[in-house]
Amino acid sequence: MSGVAKPSSANRRLKNLLNQTDNRICADCGAPDPKWASANIGVFICLKCCGVHRSLGTHISKVLSVALDEWSNDEIDAMIEVGGNSSANAIYEAYIPEGYSKPGPDASHDERRRFIRAKYELQEFLKSSLRITSGKSSSASIRSSFSRKILDSFRLKPIQKSECMVEFIGLLKVKVVKGTNLAIRDMMTSDPYVVLTLGQQTIQTTIIKSNLNPVWNEELMLSVPHDFGPVKLQVYDHDTFSADDIMGEAEIDIQPLITSAMAYGDPEMFGNMQIGKWLTSHDNALLEDSIINIVEGKVKQDVSLKLQNIECGEIYLEVEWLPLDQQVYVMSSFIHSFFLHQINSAGSDFSRSGRDGVGWH
Repeated sequence: MSGVAKPSSANRRLKNLLNQTDNRICADCGAPDPKWASANIGVFICLKCCGVHRSLGTHISKVLSVALDEWSNDEIDAMIEVGGNSSANAIYEAYIPEGYSKPGPDASHDERRRFIRAKYELQEFLKSSLRITSGKSSSASIRSSFSRKILDSFRLKPIQKSECMVEFIGLLKVKVVKGTNLAIRDMMTSDPYVVLTLGQQTIQTTIIKSNLNPVWNEELMLSVPHDFGPVKLQVYDHDTFSADDIMGEAEIDIQPLITSAMAYGDPEMFGNMQIGKWLTSHDNALLEDSIINIVEGKVKQDVSLKLQNIECGEIYLEVEWLPLDQQVYVMSSFIHSFFLHQINSAGSDFSRSGRDGVGWH
């Protein structure tokens, strides 16, 4: 942890940042000459908006005076990484509804409170996949979840490697816990199994015979490429003499999990706490908000899904993020499957035969 910066150095860096054109007005109401800041969000604010920020709690907004408080190097670095009020507002105000107006410098306290809560606590104006509910504040978590550095790491970038190379940023351990009320695809029951697909990888659970409420408790491992998308989940009914029947599908958005994990860094530095959330919406299959927690030094997420394009069925998962200390480059699908086989937990079933499309592509 960095110590408190020398006053001259801290004052100089803060002054340079405050002198940016966009930082000369309050990020929330536009009042001139703001003298306060939210260190973990990365915005400069006026005295009136500062009072609302304080009421949210330091787990959402850690308020410091530009002139009166001592700033640590971590706090100043976090402000610089965000890039200023314009950069922060481009994220936090990305989707303000038509007809909804920001409060002005002369707005009432209630108007400010409603807007600031919606903007930062409820995160109503963000892209849904970027919404994060922060846990307790700490010096290590001061680096904002939405800082430019973190967000840039999730923008698609051309990889300066040969086309057959794949860049990985971490591993995803998915524990397929159970299914409930699955669809009937045989006479009176089904023989279900779950298939997970991410990029070029496809893995599956074992088949459970004659069970509409199967319990797997199987751990499957996927490597996460730099330009990752959602994990595709499919449930099938195994048939011996014909093609396996689909029993529903869903997508798992892993960006909230990875964004939360990277925002907090080493999870072993923290106690058990909530660090994020994947919110239910009309365009995802979540049964309820999916909470992202640090549990005993690990970043984990419970996910409950309503299967789509089928009459019934639910799947329950436990997901864990495992970052790589160094980026791994895989030269071919053969090396890729070998690598995963070495790190995969015992009992994982990498299908090499059976239904078309299951196994490594």
